Amino acid sequence: MAIELLKDATLKTAKAEAKPVRMNDGGGLYLLIQPSGAKWWRLDYSIGGKRKTLSLGVYPAVPLTTARKRAVDARQLVADATDPSNVRREAKREQNKALDAERRIESGEPPLGSFEEVAREWFAKQSPTWAASHADKIIARLENDVFPWLGGKAIAEISAPDVLSVLRRIEGRGTNDTAHRASGNISQIMRYGIATGRAERDPVPDLRGALPPLRHDNFASITEPAQVAELMRAMDAFSGTFVVKSALLLAPRLFVRPGELRKAEWAGFDFDKAEWRYFVTKTKKDHSVPLASQAVAMLRELHALTGHGRYVFPGRDPRKPMSEAAVNAALRRMGYDTKTEITGHGFRAMARTILHEELGVKPEVIEHQLAHKVPDALGTAYNRTKFLKERKVMMQQWADYLDKLRAGAEVIPLQPAA
Repeated sequence: MAIELLKDATLKTAKAEAKPVRMNDGGGLYLLIQPSGAKWWRLDYSIGGKRKTLSLGVYPAVPLTTARKRAVDARQLVADATDPSNVRREAKREQNKALDAERRIESGEPPLGSFEEVAREWFAKQSPTWAASHADKIIARLENDVFPWLGGKAIAEISAPDVLSVLRRIEGRGTNDTAHRASGNISQIMRYGIATGRAERDPVPDLRGALPPLRHDNFASITEPAQVAELMRAMDAFSGTFVVKSALLLAPRLFVRPGELRKAEWAGFDFDKAEWRYFVTKTKKDHSVPLASQAVAMLRELHALTGHGRYVFPGRDPRKPMSEAAVNAALRRMGYDTKTEITGHGFRAMARTILHEELGVKPEVIEHQLAHKVPDALGTAYNRTKFLKERKVMMQQWADYLDKLRAGAEVIPLQPAA
């Protein structure tokens, strides 16, 4: 029996009942009247062997003619093997994206998928692991030198020329260091965009050689006490392996050369005498490092883990010392630039500068602890035991000073070591 098509007059006078009432219009289209009185247009259809229902609106806001047209459009999609529910869902998603884009513009937020939106998300995830001063520098660099030109562009569409244009502006101010740092930050953000599915490639490597190379006569180092304090706290929060974290914590407290630290052998340590002795390849001499009580405590804890082997800081292969890149890699994980801010070798300059300028230690005492060739009045290049008493006092003084910086105390320079 053929279904009698609905008429507007019938729909207008249709009343709700105790149970839902279904008024059919043919082809799967019907008006469902709920006990509450609400009247919903529905379309039943089958696709992929599954029976589904699509909502077409509320009567009388959607009149009969409109409901029939929507049903025809939906049936055509089904005939083309396309699920109208999916089309509806995608259209709703695009509508919400457009509304959100308008809202973000009105509120001053960066557009979704833009370089600035991805960059701020990257910064929010990374900055909690960085020193506060380092985080402040990065966001200021992005806001002042990058976002005004790249911020609004879709991250997926950023090209090497786009990035180079930004870097050239920075370089034009005579701040080549800042241009290189900005390049590194942009690359990090692009890689984060790739990892989160919003970009396909990082164009920064294509710019290799486009900027003048950096010139560094000395190893990067931090010598301002306030910045050293933040570095010490960042080290405490480092979440790498215990061996690498121990090396990271001991590096500024011992301030030996990075190669000497990573190749340290347990045979050279005497905890009772609080001393470490080893052969310095550079000077061809034996060298003594007095150990502050804090260093001894750290080493004792590490000895429980690696003391059965040869090396204090073994690598993945315990028969070999850890990688020469381990400490620098840890610093980079903490958010520090090892080319321009601090490097494993830079702890020596840190100690040399602060011990002399802040703690008033005599330069010759510091230089002997650094195992530098410092001729004395008789022309002697180096004496392992010279200034040993003063050096013991200095090393404990230095460790105490670092602890106070780490704790956030307003450190007043201590009395010079005798």
